[in-house]
Amino acid sequence: MAVLTWDQTGEKLYETGVQKGVLYPMDGAVYGKGVAWNGLTAVNETPSGAESTKLYADDIKYLDIRSAEEFGATIEAYSSPEEFDACDGTAELADGVNIGQQNRKGFGFCYRSTIGNDTEYNNYGYKLHIIYGLTASPSERSYSTVNDSPEAATLSWEVSSTPVNVAGFKPTSIVTINSKKINPEALKEIEDALYGTAEAEPKILLPDEIKAICDKHVGG
Repeated sequence: MAVLTWDQTGEKLYETGVQKGVLYPMDGAVYGKGVAWNGLTAVNETPSGAESTKLYADDIKYLDIRSAEEFGATIEAYSSPEEFDACDGTAELADGVNIGQQNRKGFGFCYRSTIGNDTEYNNYGYKLHIIYGLTASPSERSYSTVNDSPEAATLSWEVSSTPVNVAGFKPTSIVTINSKKINPEALKEIEDALYGTAEAEPKILLPDEIKAICDKHVGG
């Protein structure tokens, strides 16, 4: 019989960091090629819904029904790619002249977070977060005078998602890939698609496409 143990060497895990952000602008319902998002400082995932509704019958609690779950997030960065302007309701009126309050395009987004432990620290592993069907809400921008303690302005966008279909499962807004658990060859193929190669443009992968890649490398 196995006896439970705690805090074993190498098993003290933590998560930190945000890097390798990629924007995938949409043209209608089609995702375009990925664009590097520089200056990414934080991504806060904020799922909502799945609230309980209690049903009573025969003078007892009969059932718990949960509402649909929705996905939202906040993206924070020092800057955003030029391709994000259309997703943020900005259009180019003339060279160097932009106007706001325009239609907002949808987009996909990918970023990477770090998995650390007590022996390898931040080199232990990482997670890829792939998010679909996003739209950005208008956000506040603040500018202040330069002084003896200058700070760069941080931009922030609240985003919401429309889920995509997944064969055999309910629709989802996000796929999370753990580098410590996935087949290394499958991970490389997925990353080559997301980040691009010398022969192929970066593109977002839908959940069923990711599943097909993983299935191809089962037992490898």
